[in-house]
Amino acid sequence: MRRLIGLSLLTVSMLATNACRTTDAASNKLQPCEIALAEHDGNSKLDEEIRNAQKKIRARQNTDQALPLIEKLGWNYVEKARASFDPGFYRLAEQCASCLEAKLTQPAKAETAAQSAPLSPAAAKASALLLRGHVLHSLHRFAEAEQIARQLTTSRGLAFDFGLLGDVLMEQGKLDDAITAYQKMMELKPSPQAYSRAAHVRWLKGDLEGARVLMRMSAQSSEAGDAEASAWAWSKLALYELQAGQLKQAAASCELALELQPGYAPALLAKGRVLLAENRFNDAVPSLERAASQNPLPEYRWTLAEALRAAGRAEEAQKVEAELAASAIGDDPRTYAVYLATRGEQALTALKLTEEELKNRRDVFTLDALAWAQMAAGNYEQARQTMQQSLATGTADARLFLHAAVIAAKSNQPSEARQFAKRASAIQSTLLPSEREQLNKLGQLKL
Repeated sequence: MRRLIGLSLLTVSMLATNACRTTDAASNKLQPCEIALAEHDGNSKLDEEIRNAQKKIRARQNTDQALPLIEKLGWNYVEKARASFDPGFYRLAEQCASCLEAKLTQPAKAETAAQSAPLSPAAAKASALLLRGHVLHSLHRFAEAEQIARQLTTSRGLAFDFGLLGDVLMEQGKLDDAITAYQKMMELKPSPQAYSRAAHVRWLKGDLEGARVLMRMSAQSSEAGDAEASAWAWSKLALYELQAGQLKQAAASCELALELQPGYAPALLAKGRVLLAENRFNDAVPSLERAASQNPLPEYRWTLAEALRAAGRAEEAQKVEAELAASAIGDDPRTYAVYLATRGEQALTALKLTEEELKNRRDVFTLDALAWAQMAAGNYEQARQTMQQSLATGTADARLFLHAAVIAAKSNQPSEARQFAKRASAIQSTLLPSEREQLNKLGQLKL
């Protein structure tokens, strides 16, 4: 998950408490619009936009003029969730979708009836669906989001409808169908969002050079209109450059992202990984500490702990690892399962977590996590079969290749193990320090 679903529920609960004074006394039940319009704090430009949108909605509460403003507020909350890494704002965006739907069942005031509606009922309903679908996708409720996406592509068929459909299909392992949806999105509206999706598909299919070109297009074309989206694209491009062995270009992409969004967690994480690849372990720690403080997902804390251990700061690493273990199952069970299996700890827990995750998503990385957990539990042949499924799309990733090599070695397949170890070695700059050590040890074995 993005971060702490429990926190998201707490966030909505607290906001709901703030809004209680406007609740219908007879029913004593908060309505979606009341939750969406609850007092909002914060000092950023986006926080001010949210408050302004709320103010305008309150002034037009019972008019058709409120509909596009409610939609805008919903996307403001989505943007806030992305910027703050707090999924509680996705819940507020979902309340905006419910508020839109509720408004459609209420008659407008008589004095506004003659005015032309800025958003027709059909358009408002579709807008609410897209917003809700995006929230469901962000909260990893992929099957529910797919139903909405299919409804939208059938009834409306805009570019972002197909983008949502491609996103949820990809997460469920339906990559060919996702590519079809993304292609339709690109045909309808070439855009930074379409370029970034195309880049990811190219990367999943093993076309690193194509992914680099398209992600750069996404980053450059996003800059004028959406600094956060551009910063995300530059951060993602940095990881592609890292895999290509272009460390200077990777570092430059990180700096571009940080110029657009100072202190941006994904850029700081990418910068830390570039420094780890250069064996500058102590230098990597400050960036990774800042990244993990903003977005304490397992991936961020794991990378920070690796940097600390490689720098000889084991006591600090243990503290970070304890923090990771305390919240990881709720935050991101898949990454935590990979972490446990890599460390050879709690193999049965790792296996249970990945089996549960597979019920919801069957993409390349969930299959890899399952195979790695199966290996840790001693189910070597089963792990090898699952790993073959993970690699079937042609994804070229050092961690996938490392896992495949270790699993092949455990399954008494020395030739296969050598093949995957060689492929992992070619792009090992993307591996964490302990993973590179594991790869080196594998190379020393007589396979």
